[in-house]
Amino acid sequence: MRKVFGIDLFAFGWICFVLCLGEGWCDNESLYDKMKNDPEITQFISWLEACRVCIFTLENEPLTIFAPVNQAFQKQLGLTQDTDSLAQYHITNIPKTVQQLGVSSTSINTRLPGGAPIWITISPGTYNDAFYVNNARLLYRQSNIVGVKSQTRGAPITQILHKIDEVLIPTRSSSSSAMQIFNPNAWEFLESYESLIQGSHRVRDFRQKVKHLRKENIFRTEGGHTFFIPVDEGFANNRATLIDDYIVDGHVIPNAVLFTTPTKKDSPFQTLANRDNVIRVVISFTQEQRENTIINYVKSHTLYADGKHPQGVVLAEIVKANIPVKNGVIHLIHKPLMIVDSTIKELLQEKDGGILNNFFNEITDLGFEGQNFLRTIEKSEDITLFAPCNSALDSEIVRRIKMDRPKFLEILKMHVVVENRLYLETVRKENEHGVFQVPTLIKGKNLYFNVITIGNNRTMTVEGGGVNATVIQPDLAAKNGIIHIINRVLGIPYSTVLEKVSTDPMLSETFDLGQMQFFNAQLNDTNKKFTYFVPRNKAWQEARVEMPSAIKKLFMYDYAYHALSTLQRHLVISDDVFTMERIKQMTKTKQTANQTNRTNIHQPPAVELPTLRGSLKIFVEEKLDNSLKRNYGSAYIIHWEDLRIPVFRPNVECTNGIIHVIDKPFLKKGDIRVSSAGALETSISLTILALILNHVANA
Repeated sequence: MRKVFGIDLFAFGWICFVLCLGEGWCDNESLYDKMKNDPEITQFISWLEACRVCIFTLENEPLTIFAPVNQAFQKQLGLTQDTDSLAQYHITNIPKTVQQLGVSSTSINTRLPGGAPIWITISPGTYNDAFYVNNARLLYRQSNIVGVKSQTRGAPITQILHKIDEVLIPTRSSSSSAMQIFNPNAWEFLESYESLIQGSHRVRDFRQKVKHLRKENIFRTEGGHTFFIPVDEGFANNRATLIDDYIVDGHVIPNAVLFTTPTKKDSPFQTLANRDNVIRVVISFTQEQRENTIINYVKSHTLYADGKHPQGVVLAEIVKANIPVKNGVIHLIHKPLMIVDSTIKELLQEKDGGILNNFFNEITDLGFEGQNFLRTIEKSEDITLFAPCNSALDSEIVRRIKMDRPKFLEILKMHVVVENRLYLETVRKENEHGVFQVPTLIKGKNLYFNVITIGNNRTMTVEGGGVNATVIQPDLAAKNGIIHIINRVLGIPYSTVLEKVSTDPMLSETFDLGQMQFFNAQLNDTNKKFTYFVPRNKAWQEARVEMPSAIKKLFMYDYAYHALSTLQRHLVISDDVFTMERIKQMTKTKQTANQTNRTNIHQPPAVELPTLRGSLKIFVEEKLDNSLKRNYGSAYIIHWEDLRIPVFRPNVECTNGIIHVIDKPFLKKGDIRVSSAGALETSISLTILALILNHVANA
């Protein structure tokens, strides 16, 4: 066999044949012939064949076609533009494989008159990058289809097909328009909006402000940028008078072309408003899932404020997204960014179908009590409202609670903190000194906070009434306070005692202790009612200082029987739960009944609560000193034996019971004794007991 440079020519030829067959390059079939035989793009082919310019281009020129699959047309109903223009907007006059499309914010001119561009976005992935053409995702495995068009004279022409999942819509005037506009930049879009095909919205108010402030040039700037243009409906209440240079600049993200689908959500982008050190404004995209529909929002976050531009987030719904222009992309939004001119009540009722609409409706459905609740919100000058998002109010457990109107009103009040604007950054700083907590409108009901920071991302959680909710949108700014949008309704239990103890980082040591001897397993039983006195991590840390040897043994697996017996003392199983208020009342009742027989008139009699090991004898007092709440979280103190144990967090509700987070365990120095002779026998006995309890709990 003949060899060249030591390579077997037959083997070399076979490898080349296989490779080019896989890539489609060695095939002499034209791209048009391949497309006609493809059942996935038949609707686009019908457009193509009706377009003379497209057919001529296919016959004579190199090109790239971005063909929407048939399913894309089902999502894009009511197309009003002529199909000739639409077809031409999907064709470029340069053949480009996926790998040759460029980088993000690269534009490629199309065959449409005026050379209207399409924009390429590359979204990095774990294994493969995703490519987007405007807002359409390129279907990678169905792309890079190559056809070769033979020519009578000259070399064959290469043509490439990529399939996409959306129809591309150009920005141009209608064929009947008196003034034809083919490829507008952002300012030409604003100036000639009425002649463009963009639906019923108008942008005259914003256009007039841009002209008045002489800011036209920022919309004319060449390159690739993202522009947010508020529609006229968002200029109620004399809002236009508040727009100044900074606010106009705060509607432009320079040097980034951001379409809604490929852009990472909740990722901040710098705006033109950051031109000096006076203020700093970033913009990000976010979404809400409403049944089967995704609602896109844009939010401006004023990080550094001045007297005229307050700190906080302004959230605006995108009413028409992804309008391509010569120098980037435009999104029409329902109101201006950066402007804080609404009260909290007005934000709640701002727009039918808005992200807080369900919460406002739930309040008004309460009638007179709901109106009083809204008046309380209105009259406070510095209020923080934790507002559940629409989906949080749609769960079955919330619907059941709503049937008890007084209970539901109390739950709503737990979402309000008065006379305190709790920005995320404020909570983060307060949490550096310990677990930050604040009182709510409900006496004795505090909110507890945690802020997790990973890189530049901060996530705030809030707990109220035993429910831990994540803040999905912090710092919405209003004239009289701020709103944090949360993903759950506080005060309505979602988890069992076991789920709560296992997921609360403050209770992790008690959970770990309960894993020994299978103690925790029973806490998932929904047929029982538990009252669990749970020492928080700090309680165990302080106990290690007071009883180092005992606590060391308690957490050792070899002495797990001590863990079981100790935790059994903390767990009450009964037909009902024992809140702090109930135990306090039981103490008072017993004190009155035994008034004449008491030997110690200065100490109330103990209440006996049934535990797995005998009974827990305690009484509860409530201190009216507010300093106790600041230091320990509540005003309740449990008296057990000769110990006074502050209750850090009382009445944490769960679906099968209640938890009291306490600052000391029910444990004394002499409780843990280890005898080498009896340790093994006791361990075996308690292990058998634990297995029996586990079997009963799971039965």
